[in-house]
Amino acid sequence: MPDNDTSRFRPLRRLALAGLFTLAAGLAQAQSGAPVRILVGFPPGGGTDAIARTLAEKLKDQLGAPVVVENRAGAGGQIAAQALKAAAPDGNTLFLSHDHSISILPLVTKNPGFDPAVDFVPVSGFATFANALAVSGGTPAKSVAEYVRHVQTSGGKDTIGVPAPASIPEFLVGMVAARYKLDLQAAPYRGGAPMMADMLGNQIKAGVASVPDFIENHKAGRLRIVAVIGDKRQAILPDVPTFAELGVAGLEELPYYGFFAPAGTPPAVVERFNQALAKVIAMPDVREHLAAMGLAVAYQPQAAFAKRVTSYTATWDRIIKASGFTPK
Repeated sequence: MPDNDTSRFRPLRRLALAGLFTLAAGLAQAQSGAPVRILVGFPPGGGTDAIARTLAEKLKDQLGAPVVVENRAGAGGQIAAQALKAAAPDGNTLFLSHDHSISILPLVTKNPGFDPAVDFVPVSGFATFANALAVSGGTPAKSVAEYVRHVQTSGGKDTIGVPAPASIPEFLVGMVAARYKLDLQAAPYRGGAPMMADMLGNQIKAGVASVPDFIENHKAGRLRIVAVIGDKRQAILPDVPTFAELGVAGLEELPYYGFFAPAGTPPAVVERFNQALAKVIAMPDVREHLAAMGLAVAYQPQAAFAKRVTSYTATWDRIIKASGFTPK
């Protein structure tokens, strides 16, 4: 073979060129003004939807493109996650999700239709939040102790709403039931908004969901948040105790909110979105608005956010396995 024969390097050149073309195409499309979709796994009117719309309004100016929120409600965010997997990795489709769809669903579902570690790229995180137990306005209870007494005088049984089946709120219902020796059954809904409607209509006496789901109705006195997860009280709810204070251990780590992209999205495209999100999260009016919804706002770049997701998933993997839950 001649010394100057380069035929053996041609496949490597083709692979490198293909990668460059993919990157260039992704950058061109992301910068072309094409609409950016933010997938949300829950119905309009809930906390996640409100957060997405707040950020979308600001992101459009930073990205120089329309940003639309697309609700793909159902199965605790599973439908939206599957839609993200099927989307082109061009930076024009992102998934705004909290922990349930990314960390919990794969632990409690045999075939969720996606594997976050394979099918998604963590893009960036922007907040943590607390799940909470709230009682409806038609319930006389103003604390967990009063709610427990109310259930005890009603036969020791109650149904508590949760936004999704096999979710952290459902596991929390079981932990509260065990702590107070009550017969509490979780009633799964398709998101926080329909659960809230039943709480406001006094169809159910209590519910477990995120503080952002509850906070506006709590402020208006239409329901009452009586306990939150976390290792300390929430700044927006200084008078509401943590479950740890009430003797329910294991609920100290807070869930996250963040963005995810399809696997294969070019790093430069991910970084461009990260820079836009960092600027939006730094805006005082955005931080104030999200904090008023019950979020602890803190931007996390890709590497830090990816580490956070991995750690959180491992924590709940241990808790769910210890509970004896069998994936369905």
